[in-house]
Amino acid sequence: MAPQRRGAPRNAEGSGPAERRRLSSPRKDRVPGEAQKPWLKAVGLGVSLMLAALLLYNSLGTGDGVTEVLAFRGEVLSGRFIEVPCSDDYNGHRRFEGCTPRKCGRGITDAVISREEAERIRRVAEKGLSLGGSDGGASILDLHSGALSFGKHFVNLYRYFGDKIQNIFSEEDFQLYRDVRQRVQLSIANAFGIQASSLHLTRPTFFSRINSTEARTAHDEYWHAHVDKVTYGSFDYTSLLYLSDYLEDFGGGRFVFMEEGANKTVEPRAGRVSFFTSGSENLHRVEKVSWGTRYAITIAFTCNPDHSIEDPALT
Repeated sequence: MAPQRRGAPRNAEGSGPAERRRLSSPRKDRVPGEAQKPWLKAVGLGVSLMLAALLLYNSLGTGDGVTEVLAFRGEVLSGRFIEVPCSDDYNGHRRFEGCTPRKCGRGITDAVISREEAERIRRVAEKGLSLGGSDGGASILDLHSGALSFGKHFVNLYRYFGDKIQNIFSEEDFQLYRDVRQRVQLSIANAFGIQASSLHLTRPTFFSRINSTEARTAHDEYWHAHVDKVTYGSFDYTSLLYLSDYLEDFGGGRFVFMEEGANKTVEPRAGRVSFFTSGSENLHRVEKVSWGTRYAITIAFTCNPDHSIEDPALT
């Protein structure tokens, strides 16, 4: 042991046992304290660094540079709207006066869809996704086209399951879906000062279910930053209806508007509708889900009737 190695030399001339004990005792008393000091300093430094990292994590979210929360999960918002300058993305597409965005921005409301309705529409998603699901962490269900994640691929649930669909969904499910879509459409029209009739539902409009399972294909990598108008040329207005609660049903998974040095985030809450113009003025991403399961539905609108789609129907 260290105290023994550091004792007085065994053959010290003229030293008896008593003298050796007297000389070595102070040394033995000092060594433990001296050995502990560097260790305690290291522990103290480690704790300080951990606390600093925790504070940094809390201030920046999950490393995305989030500096402002537009809507906390615990808030109940009758309506919040933030106007931002429009990008040039709309200039490369046919313009429709009275609809194509001239006023751009993003809005959040908890007053359009109730939490009870969100729970009911979530059950519709759960029933459909129970028929398949991605091998990775992100699954989609599109009741319009029939697209359903299935392993590493997609199937058309109407063709793949045929008449069995009648035993999965009800007409009430589809009526609720249509009613929710109409109210979201009206909310967007009111916020941007346009006629609801000028907006047309467009593809893709779909349910999403996201968990922390590792991505298996590129379709599972939902967290990349993107612009909807660039990814889907038909999009003019994008909306999301959240069907589960941040920090209750899942962790991570917040919606992030990306702005230089000042990202903005929306914390999902069941029944919350988040909507925005689809151009580069609203570059965005979704944080990776770290635990639990996040449900939402993306409802997209176009000003171009040539890109419109019909509401889904069970028969």
